Amino acid sequence: MDLEVSPALTIPASELGWRFSRSSGPGGQHVNTSDSRVELFWNIGGSAALSDNQRRMLLTRLERRLISGVITVTASEQRSQLRNREIALAKLSGLVAETLAPEAAPRRPTKPTRGSNRRRLAAKQQRAATKQQRKRPYAD
Repeated sequence: MDLEVSPALTIPASELGWRFSRSSGPGGQHVNTSDSRVELFWNIGGSAALSDNQRRMLLTRLERRLISGVITVTASEQRSQLRNREIALAKLSGLVAETLAPEAAPRRPTKPTRGSNRRRLAAKQQRAATKQQRKRPYAD
């Protein structure tokens, strides 16, 4: 089953690798007999589904998570191996889509308006006056 990341990018199932192992967590005695933990790995460097630009972007942005050009995603949240496979596919799809998304425009700093500054200072004066009224009157 191919993994559709976006309408423009689909990772063929032949490029995805699976590994299964015993999972910790919920499941009771069942967990000791079934390999429900799922590892999904994909070789970004050798993928034919990516353009050179996409490959370069993924390799640079994900370089801390890669081991020789291969990204690995694990899932062991559920007791079912099938459900964990679906979760791993969703995680990989989300990770790749998020990484290939264009960066947000940098925020331009703005100054507060004159009116908002005036309101802020008036509120400070009001709080100061309230606190002054709480003081004990001086005994002269």
